[in-house]
Amino acid sequence: MKILKNKYIQNFISVKGDILTFKLIVSEPETRKSYQLELDPSKSTGLIGKKINDEFNGDLVGLEGYTLKITGGTDKDGFAMHPSIIGVVKKRILLAAPPGFHPKIKGQRKRKTVRGNTISEEMVQINTKVVKRGERPLEELIPAKPKEKKEEKKEEVKEEQPKKEAQEKKKAEEVKEEVKKAEKTEEKKGGEEGKKEG
Repeated sequence: MKILKNKYIQNFISVKGDILTFKLIVSEPETRKSYQLELDPSKSTGLIGKKINDEFNGDLVGLEGYTLKITGGTDKDGFAMHPSIIGVVKKRILLAAPPGFHPKIKGQRKRKTVRGNTISEEMVQINTKVVKRGERPLEELIPAKPKEKKEEKKEEVKEEQPKKEAQEKKKAEEVKEEVKKAEKTEEKKGGEEGKKEG
């Protein structure tokens, strides 16, 4: 298995032979949550040829009872699918609104490269949304990824905090001792001055 890294795509793409594995993003509008599912090449072949706004049965990707609608996606080079381009081609078109371009100034237009509205073997990510829910919730059907890295960082932070607290206590004790020493020296000086005057 080879791993390719692309500057346009944050995630790594797994390549098995010549077949790419799709990353299917399933958004649930009711709960406003998204779930990422990595499809096997055998399951991903059923999606090839489908277009944006097509609905398909969730059984195709392992989500029994669900109906999903394709809302977009990106190819292996990071170019977004655009609903106005027919087919699987890449084209440079003049865009004034999403998808593919988000203008920063009112009326701004820009020529950008986008992918057609049909899913092909060159796609990496497919965005979908739930149209019809199944019996079981998505949390049960899609396994959550373990968050080991974040936990390790939290443990390191927890270990550093007691060290910092101990260092702060030592500094505070040292400051208190210095203040006491300074007061004693002032009292001695004040006592000696009183003796001289008397």
